[in-house]
Amino acid sequence: MSDLSLTATCARNGIWQGIVTRNGPEGETLPAVAVTHREQPLDDVTLDPVEGQAGQWTLRVPIPARLLSDGVQTFLIRDVATDVQLGSFSIAMGDALGPEIRAEVDLLRAELDMLKRAFRRHCLETA
Repeated sequence: MSDLSLTATCARNGIWQGIVTRNGPEGETLPAVAVTHREQPLDDVTLDPVEGQAGQWTLRVPIPARLLSDGVQTFLIRDVATDVQLGSFSIAMGDALGPEIRAEVDLLRAELDMLKRAFRRHCLETA
């Protein structure tokens, strides 16, 4: 169990950002956070204190261009001290994803329609 939590904030100009918060007794002690892609650590990851917010740091992860290719690239963020995964982010690229994503969205729409019908039926039966 980790006393750290991660909240994604944005991704701009090739840099993913999030806020790391320490919820435990160590308070303002700088946490050790690692970011990996296919089990390889990323360089140039920074963790800077959030001004005016004790126990919070801005995590900045520069995304190397060499890691971007067709398909889905997933980056894992973990607490080094406890080896607990705090979060992840993914980047999807390429034409090969088009049909796959469309098929997945179609399945999700079908499931949502089924849930809406079941919910409406439930509401009618219990009214």
